[in-house]
Amino acid sequence: MLTTRFTETFGVEHPIVQGGMQWVGRAELVSAVAEAGALGFLAALTQPTPEDLVKEIARTRELTDRPFGVNLTILPTIDEPPYDEYRSAIIDSGITIVETAGSNPAVHTEHLHAAGIKVIHKCTSVRHAVKAQLLGVDAVSIDGFECAGHPGEDDVPGLVLLPAAAERLTIPILASGGFADARGLVAALALGAEGINMGTRFLCTAEAPIHQRVKERIVEGGELDTDLIFRSLRNTARVARNTVSTDVVRILAAGGAFADVSDLVAGKRGRSVFETGDTEAGIWSSGMVQGIIHDIPTVAELVHRIVADAEQIIGSRLAGLVGS
Repeated sequence: MLTTRFTETFGVEHPIVQGGMQWVGRAELVSAVAEAGALGFLAALTQPTPEDLVKEIARTRELTDRPFGVNLTILPTIDEPPYDEYRSAIIDSGITIVETAGSNPAVHTEHLHAAGIKVIHKCTSVRHAVKAQLLGVDAVSIDGFECAGHPGEDDVPGLVLLPAAAERLTIPILASGGFADARGLVAALALGAEGINMGTRFLCTAEAPIHQRVKERIVEGGELDTDLIFRSLRNTARVARNTVSTDVVRILAAGGAFADVSDLVAGKRGRSVFETGDTEAGIWSSGMVQGIIHDIPTVAELVHRIVADAEQIIGSRLAGLVGS
């Protein structure tokens, strides 16, 4: 068993986390992750109302009695969700772990900590991680440039970002972006992290509540089959490459504004990809790590394989390199 400050602080068996992915972080996946001994997060804003989130939390508890958390992503939008109401739903439901992401979490952290909830904040730079630590979060999850979704604007890969953060932080760090197997877990531990956070790898599991064709597309994809969109808008996002993403890149590179691509990147189109399996229907997130994803296992098979292989790498392969 691999024991780190993360597993001890958050009461989970393995130093592996399933991030709260929009449209994907639902009871089926999260409960499977919890049952496998890792930490899964429901995506609060996947649920249309705070009341629906309460029901999804209850549904997850019917499937597992192990720890799981809720992700609350705070992003500037035209029609801002009722974040305070979602936060109250989380607290009132007795959740003990929350992953915050996006904007400054201070207003929420204060209330969450008052309710005895541990907070992991997701960030993309050392400076933001340091600020989160000063705000009192219990751990940070740091996304390297390889990640799916929003990698920030600094373009720093995990190989540099993780040790740079480890030099400045005292709280546990989760490595995020580019992790799919035991090799990544062992590397993350060596770089100063206390565990790994995986998104794309968990998308490609039997329990992920998305269409099978999307999972097969991830297996088929290589490390070069993603696009970075919104670069000119300073809101970079890494997505799976398809006809829609290449159109978005082309339009913005030619001087287009967000209004020129808003129809193409609408959230309802991305959601339809996961629901219908039409991988050309809209924008959907996938990381460069898809290049080393070759199967669609159950969550239990995946987690146990990663842990067993990591123990073998550490106990045999690496230990054997050290002379007596």
